[in-house]
Amino acid sequence: MHYASASDGTKIAYRKVGDGSRVVVFVHGWTMSGAVYDDVLEHVDRTGLTLLVVDLRGAGASDKPDDRQAYSIAHFAGDVLAVADAEKVASFVVVGHSMGGQVAQWLAAHHVDRVAGAVLLCPVPACGMALPAEAAELFSTSGGNRGAIKTILTLACKDLPDGALERLLDIAMATPPPVVTYGYDIWTTGGFSDALMNIRAPMLCVATDDQFLPPSFLRAEVIAKVKRARLSYLPGPGHYVQVERPRETAALLEAFLAALHP
Repeated sequence: MHYASASDGTKIAYRKVGDGSRVVVFVHGWTMSGAVYDDVLEHVDRTGLTLLVVDLRGAGASDKPDDRQAYSIAHFAGDVLAVADAEKVASFVVVGHSMGGQVAQWLAAHHVDRVAGAVLLCPVPACGMALPAEAAELFSTSGGNRGAIKTILTLACKDLPDGALERLLDIAMATPPPVVTYGYDIWTTGGFSDALMNIRAPMLCVATDDQFLPPSFLRAEVIAKVKRARLSYLPGPGHYVQVERPRETAALLEAFLAALHP
């Protein structure tokens, strides 16, 4: 495990795989850590790549500040940049899942010189995503409650392989309950759709049969607002596409990277 220091002194943990000239940074979503990418990393052709798998603040092996003010999309984006800076990486391709996809959009919109491309896996749009009252109560208070997290994952996923649900639950249970609530407030609020017009990097948005983030919603809130964005629909899986379909997700990422200019 490697560590970088964010601008506010928060220690950010990350894994480094490979030593190629093209750098790909993986950003996880709400309640998760970089471990959510373990399955897909097994299938990615690493030739010519350096893969940096980040634990955002509050998750995994990173520091977990007990302060609401330490958590925002901007802070999460800063964690990613801190890792890139620690590795002396001028520009990189960012892969973001769910809330991590929201972070990837922020990075591409606010740091156009650093992001060479973005792959969004079932991303929460920049506009945020309000939930009905009953679901909002379940999601916002689920931290530390294995049963509640299991209910959420069961609703979100359609085809998890054997053992994957328990692995995801173990990851989520390591995220402190206050951080789960902070993260929920962040991704549901969003609020930076206007900045998407600044994005210049190529962007691939991967949509699935995710009931919370259907292709039509992502077309309207991501694809229609980003000049060089395109959508790829992968039928069958739900929200955790990189866990439910790791081989197909890796293939989509490899094709995206192959189409980028050196």
